[in-house]
Amino acid sequence: MKYRRIYTLGVCAVFVCTTLSIWYVVLAHETSRFLTVTFFDVGQGDAVFIEAPSGTQMLIDGGRDATILTELASVMPFWDRSIDVVLATHPDADHIAGLIPVVERYDVTQFIDSGVSTDTELAEALTNTLTTTQTPIHTARRGDVLDLGDGVFVTILFPDRDVSGLEPNDASVVLRLTFGEHTVMLTGDSPNTIERYLVSLDGMQLHSTVLKAGHHGSNTSSDITFVGTVAPEYVVFSRGCDNRYGHPHEEVQERFERFGISMFDTCTDGAIQFKSDGAILTVTVDVL
Repeated sequence: MKYRRIYTLGVCAVFVCTTLSIWYVVLAHETSRFLTVTFFDVGQGDAVFIEAPSGTQMLIDGGRDATILTELASVMPFWDRSIDVVLATHPDADHIAGLIPVVERYDVTQFIDSGVSTDTELAEALTNTLTTTQTPIHTARRGDVLDLGDGVFVTILFPDRDVSGLEPNDASVVLRLTFGEHTVMLTGDSPNTIERYLVSLDGMQLHSTVLKAGHHGSNTSSDITFVGTVAPEYVVFSRGCDNRYGHPHEEVQERFERFGISMFDTCTDGAIQFKSDGAILTVTVDVL
């Protein structure tokens, strides 16, 4: 009787595992045609998760605390403990603090940063974590192209030089994600001067479907020439409610309104996800 019960439990376990495996294959096949870009709600900070149709994953910034772990768990299956690329746009606390637990808990294939020098305890802690986990580190440079597979590419637009002596915001990595007819522009906390510089370099090639507002909607970013050149359909403010900086600033919101750009805000909308098959783009708010 005892052995029969064990046999029955074993058969049931095999059945459940087989069923789960079948559904996983079905669902993976169903979603494999789509690129998803999720702007996490991590309070006053940035964290953007990209998953290509190939399954390649990229995390850009991680917010100011371990909230990012909960956000990642909501878009990644529990058995997935690896991330292909993690990129820190610059070493401010609201961008890199959350990356420390990410690197500790996930197998990161490649870590990318701007190469700016900073001696903060937090930046040192992140460097120590990367060293301990033996995570390969690459310094971003203009012209670098990351192939995420199935037609998804990430192109680095800035820095175009050694930025070790610059202020962290001035050294922010600026990148453009491309898939089919749609593009996403991510600028970290780049100020107006860098935005205008990119316009002088790339002009109308900066045009993108989605723009993450620089520096959480601060009036030190989102220069009118840059916004007009990028000419996005959608803009995302990644920021915390009632933050002490007043982000997003009223004049910045008015600027986007003037251009007829639809605005989303992680404070009021929660996590914001854009999904594309290369032709059709959809947006969903409060997705997690």
